[in-house]
Amino acid sequence: MPIPIPILQGLKLLDQLPAPRLEELSRTLSERRVQRREVVVKLGDAGGGLGLLIEGRLQTVSFTLDGKEVGTDFVDAGDFFGELSVIDGQPAPEYVIAVAPSRVAMLDRDRARELMFSTPAGAAAVAARLAERLRRSATHKAVLALPSSFQRVCAQLAALARPAGSDGGLRVHVAPTHQEIAIMVNTSRETVTRTLQFLLGLQVVAREGHDLIVLRPELLRQAVDGSFGPTR
Repeated sequence: MPIPIPILQGLKLLDQLPAPRLEELSRTLSERRVQRREVVVKLGDAGGGLGLLIEGRLQTVSFTLDGKEVGTDFVDAGDFFGELSVIDGQPAPEYVIAVAPSRVAMLDRDRARELMFSTPAGAAAVAARLAERLRRSATHKAVLALPSSFQRVCAQLAALARPAGSDGGLRVHVAPTHQEIAIMVNTSRETVTRTLQFLLGLQVVAREGHDLIVLRPELLRQAVDGSFGPTR
């Protein structure tokens, strides 16, 4: 069944395309529904195409040399993934796993390359996505270099927080689960739970539905640099 045009218009790489091109893509794209923890792309997969996330959330995951699972990034609804293999033709560099029930549309590599590079808007979208990945990768490396699990959890929350409203507040939209945060910062789920309980107890953060609100960003920053924490 073709994917409705309004849905395609909400996807980052497709939102500037004219209606005739979207109609063609709607018949070409193959849609897949995946459940939480289902693997969407396997590490080392060859010949994979471009993925477009219609709804849900995905996490990119790799493994350390000693076999520990490490989350490297999230893919949110409207975004795309798999662009590295489309660009260089190499196997997938990481796993892509659903962390919520999700709808994914896949486009084969040849059509994806044409879509990505045939127009300035497509090339700009790919360049922006790659730049975003590099910046988040640099932030992630800095987080992993912090000496304590408490600091790493706080730093990951700070990295995920985004401005919300005109009052300068910060919000983690659809906050990851404790397990998802744990694999991002190389610690245990129990450590993440204890850290969040500490932050909630002192009203550094608060829950609002599926979101996490940062009420005291200055204390969260102090937690990251080690001047504030459970033992201080």
